[in-house]
Amino acid sequence: MEPSSSPRTIGLIGAISIGIGGMVGGGIFAVLGEAISFAGGATPIAFGFAGIIALLTAYSYAKLSAHFQNRGGTVFFVDQAFQHNLLSGGLNLFLWLSYLVTIALYAKAFASYGATFFTSSSNYLLHVLISVSIVLPMLINLISSSFVSKSETIIVAVKLLLLLLIMILGAATVDSERLSPHNWKPGLEIFIAGMIIFVAFEGFELIANSAEEIKNPEKNLPLAFYLSVVGVLILYIGIAVIVVGSVPEKQLIAAQDYALALAAEPALGKEGFHLVAIAAVLATFSAINATLYGNARLGYLIAKEGELPEALDHEKRHIPMNGILTIAIISLLLANSIDLTEIAILGSAGFLLIFAVVNFSAYRLREQIGASALIPLIATLASLLALITLLIQTAQSNPTALVIFCGFVLASFGFEWLYGRSVRGHWFHRSY
Repeated sequence: MEPSSSPRTIGLIGAISIGIGGMVGGGIFAVLGEAISFAGGATPIAFGFAGIIALLTAYSYAKLSAHFQNRGGTVFFVDQAFQHNLLSGGLNLFLWLSYLVTIALYAKAFASYGATFFTSSSNYLLHVLISVSIVLPMLINLISSSFVSKSETIIVAVKLLLLLLIMILGAATVDSERLSPHNWKPGLEIFIAGMIIFVAFEGFELIANSAEEIKNPEKNLPLAFYLSVVGVLILYIGIAVIVVGSVPEKQLIAAQDYALALAAEPALGKEGFHLVAIAAVLATFSAINATLYGNARLGYLIAKEGELPEALDHEKRHIPMNGILTIAIISLLLANSIDLTEIAILGSAGFLLIFAVVNFSAYRLREQIGASALIPLIATLASLLALITLLIQTAQSNPTALVIFCGFVLASFGFEWLYGRSVRGHWFHRSY
């Protein structure tokens, strides 16, 4: 590995903030209601299932990042394990598409919470809010990318403080009976709920993209991965306990798309409801802004290496204009045409597949990166088992989501096959 030319400016706290900020974006606001509808009183356990897989995967990322300190992150790791072939090329494109799904998920949550400020809600209003939540960040990214990084730190701090406030003040309103086993759904449904909401843990992998800039990386990178995942897992379980324990399940399911705001009412009153709704709108908006920013640069990176059309590898003022526009258009189509449950399933299934490959990459490279053989192998099997379980359940309960997921996979690998053969003429080893 060549030494990094980037200055080491990010300490341990900064690295942890990247991981926490990536995970606690709009995900918890978007999928909490989904978890409750599937798991009932066992929602905290569902988050626990998802968190265990995230923590196992964090081990693979920690080992890979410490050895391969490269801004390519996930893309680079897969290429190192499989060289440049159909699997690595197709998965890189699939990763790019998966981030489009997360933008759509955040846009849905933005619209759901934003609609609570209007006296009457309609599908037309929701579509307008969804579109605004994507078009405005698109314009911000096209005009000034510096605004994204400057605003993100403040918004991450605000939403974390608010979530902690709900946990602290809401503890007094918890009715333990609502969390008791007789209010749990069957065990398999609880596990499936955890996999549907797995997308809420997506984001810790972004630490790897900053590995070149992190001080004392051999020590701080593993700590950043483990502490950020464990911290967010504790936060999510705590929030789930407060929400499920404070509000009757029927009310939460009725207000599924904005369940977290409803849960603030017992402790904070109507003002608490509006405060959480405002925070959710800010959090999901900033998450769209940051994801669009990051994914446009990921698209630029893989387009420069020949995996996306040449039109996406151009910049103006160091801004990938075409990439930003392309991402915004596709995200608008996804968010306005697919419902929240389908988007959550797509996002979770997508990252379970990606993490399964990354875990297997760590297993293949275990001697080179100094990793245990057992943990990456367990992480690979756990990710695959979770993915298969989720897809089987989806085939029975939401076949449309399964068709869309399969379409994404076929589009990613089909495009790589056709574009790699007919345009590039070959697959090649990536040089960063």
